[in-house]
Amino acid sequence: MTHANIRKIVTVVEEIHTEMGQKIVPPTRRAAAIAVIENPFAGVYQEDLEELMIIGAELGALLGKRCVEALGIKPAEAQSYGKAALIGENGELEHGAALLHPRMGAPLRLEVEKGAALIPSSKKRGPMGTALDIPLGHKDASYVQSHFDGMEVRVNDAPRANEIVVAIAITDSGRPLPRVGGLKSSEIKGEDGLR
Repeated sequence: MTHANIRKIVTVVEEIHTEMGQKIVPPTRRAAAIAVIENPFAGVYQEDLEELMIIGAELGALLGKRCVEALGIKPAEAQSYGKAALIGENGELEHGAALLHPRMGAPLRLEVEKGAALIPSSKKRGPMGTALDIPLGHKDASYVQSHFDGMEVRVNDAPRANEIVVAIAITDSGRPLPRVGGLKSSEIKGEDGLR
């Protein structure tokens, strides 16, 4: 059985209490759980990326659970989610795609109870300390504009050339002071992942 070779896990919680002099009550909160893993295919071309797909499923459950726990919420109270990968210089973008896309979603959705909407994602290559933007969207309805957001994370000593930084972010709310219109959370049907 394949398992991620994890060097470290970093968990970050961000709380916004005020914005433009306005109090945010309750504060908007975002959590990111970040795993720094060995890239088993660093430096070589590998046609079959199954090993990374299996690791992606493992990390979807592990990091999703860590985010929910860090926020101190019940899984059903999660509102937004997103995922991202930062590949070290000896890897390729497709390594990040193999981690994020084929199998990460199902176990992550179990950790947030439902998740009808697509999980926003991003991937890029970069050296240690590169900022990684995790895009965010409402977990059940992609058209909820108040939840179009993102969370920036970085790990000062990762990724090394043969590593990948894999991150999941979960929120308990949308952006602070949303006022650009669009579908509201209270109007969600949550059936088609859009509305």
